[in-house]
Amino acid sequence: MNFTWISSYWPLLLTGAWQTVCLLVISVVFGFAIAIGLAFAQVSGGRLTRLLARSYCTFFRGTPLLIQLWLLYYGVGSLLPMVPGIRQSLFWPILREGFFFAAVSFTLNYAAYEAEVLRGALLAVPKGELEAGRAFGLSPWMLIRRIWLPRAIRIALPTIAGEIVMQLKATPLAFTVTVMDLYAVANKVRQDTLLVYEPLLVVTLFYLALTAVIARVFRSLEAQVPVRR
Repeated sequence: MNFTWISSYWPLLLTGAWQTVCLLVISVVFGFAIAIGLAFAQVSGGRLTRLLARSYCTFFRGTPLLIQLWLLYYGVGSLLPMVPGIRQSLFWPILREGFFFAAVSFTLNYAAYEAEVLRGALLAVPKGELEAGRAFGLSPWMLIRRIWLPRAIRIALPTIAGEIVMQLKATPLAFTVTVMDLYAVANKVRQDTLLVYEPLLVVTLFYLALTAVIARVFRSLEAQVPVRR
């Protein structure tokens, strides 16, 4: 095993690791926010709202993430320069980068999966707790914010942790749209040094370490907020 290349590539490795973490955090934070709306739309929305939310989830859960990413990057991305004034706008430096399309694609995909998790969790909240909240005179918004959503999130915590880990393992797909994430750096090292296993081992250790951190955080959350029967 030869790891002497790390001394030359460590700045690039750190940059790639940062890109990977940023993709994960952006997609999870914004995707979770979208998922909350989608979940409530399916549970308590009108007929049209439920249909739209279910259609969204079915599309993004039923098609490969790689195809969604390429449709955005090679499809929408190729059309954006044709929009009048877009190249002169303040947003063009962001819109022209593959990172933007990867973040959007990962966010939309994560939201669809998480919405189904939250939908099941919302339905699993005991009806008695919701009725008690209404009996105390809580408004629908207060009922959601103080009882329904917190209880649903607590019920879904183990599954949410698993979904975040799955999202982490999906981030190497960003490499296919020119994002210099950690896997892309490992691929560059392989091309430059003709080493195959060593760069992949470094990437593997990074993903294992990040997965362990995620698991530890969620186990701590589960211990701090026990399930009430």
